Amino acid sequence: MTRFWHHFITNGGEDAAPPSPVAPNPADTEPLDAFSRAVVAVAEKLRPAVVNLRVGRGPRAGSGSGVLFAPDGFLLTNHHVVQGSEKVRVRLNDGSELPGRVVGNDPWTDLAVVQVEGNGFPFAELGDSGKLKVGQLAVAIGSPLGFESTVTAGVISALGRTLRSVSGHLVDNVIQTDAALNPGSSGGPLVDTHGRVVGINTAVIQPAQGICFAVPVNTAKTILPQLLKHGRVIRGYLGLHARQVPVAPDLRARFGLAQPTGVEILMLEEDGPAQTAGLWIEDVIVGFGGEPVTSVDDLQRLLTRHPVGLPAPVAVLREGRRVERTAVPAEYPSPVRG
Repeated sequence: MTRFWHHFITNGGEDAAPPSPVAPNPADTEPLDAFSRAVVAVAEKLRPAVVNLRVGRGPRAGSGSGVLFAPDGFLLTNHHVVQGSEKVRVRLNDGSELPGRVVGNDPWTDLAVVQVEGNGFPFAELGDSGKLKVGQLAVAIGSPLGFESTVTAGVISALGRTLRSVSGHLVDNVIQTDAALNPGSSGGPLVDTHGRVVGINTAVIQPAQGICFAVPVNTAKTILPQLLKHGRVIRGYLGLHARQVPVAPDLRARFGLAQPTGVEILMLEEDGPAQTAGLWIEDVIVGFGGEPVTSVDDLQRLLTRHPVGLPAPVAVLREGRRVERTAVPAEYPSPVRG
C-alpha cells in the first residue's frame, strides 16, 4: 500500500501531504517527448494543407477531407467523398470556405482530384509509399464527424492489403494503419514523420478497433496525370488481384533476377485477359512488357502506360520454373457504380 493510500484510509479521506518531488528519470520521459515532437511537427506542417469537403445540401449532404498538393488549389481526396458531384464546398484550415470543382475521379482506386478556386494555397509534399516499413510511425489528419483538423497517430500495421472500397471496387496494395479514422476522415492524408503524404485515408473496419486503411500515394501519383488530363483513368486491365511477395534467393540466382520481390496472383477473373493468357493463381509476376515487376504499384504503372489492346509479354515464376505468356490488356470495364 502506498503512503498516499495509507494516509487516506487512516485519516478518513483528509488530504494527504503532498509527496516530496522526485526528479524525473530522463530515460522515462525521452521516448514520449521524441514521439510528441514528431507528431507535433507533422501536425503543424500539414494541417494548413488539409481541408474539409462538403457535398450536397440538406438531408443528402455529406462531408469528407482532402489534402492540397499544389499551390494553385489542386487537392486529392476519395472518389466516394465526391461521388456523383461536380461542385463541392471546400473549407480551409483558417475557416474560410471556397467553391471547388471535381476535376477527375477513379472509382477503381477510390481517388479523386478537386480544384479550389484561387491560388497561393499551402500544400503538402507527396512522399514515396514504396519506402514504407511495417511498424513505422504514421499520422492521419482529417475532419472526422465534422471535427476539422483532427490529428491521430499510430503505426503502419501492414502493407499490400486488398480492400473493397465504399464504392464497391477492390483496391489492391492498400496500407493498413492503426491511426484512428472515423467517418469524415476519408480523403485526408496519411503522413510520415517528415511530413510527407504517403497515403490517402479511405476506410475503417467497424466495429473493429485500430484497423484502418489508406490508398498508397504512389498509386495516386501514377494516375494523377490522366485524372488531370482526361478526368478519368484509361488503364490496361488483366483481371487479377495480387500482392507483393519476396522472390526466393535460389530462384533469383537461377534466373538472373536482380529484383528481390515480385507480384503473386491471388485471384483471376473468369475469362479475363490474365486467365485467357494462361496465367495461374499463385504465379509470381516478375516482368511485364519487358520491364521488371517488383510490386503491385509497378504492375499498375506499367498497365497504365501500356496501350490497351496491344499484346505484352508477362514473365512469371511458376513451381520453380520461369514461364512467359502473352497477355492482351483490355480497358477497365466501366464501373457499375460511381
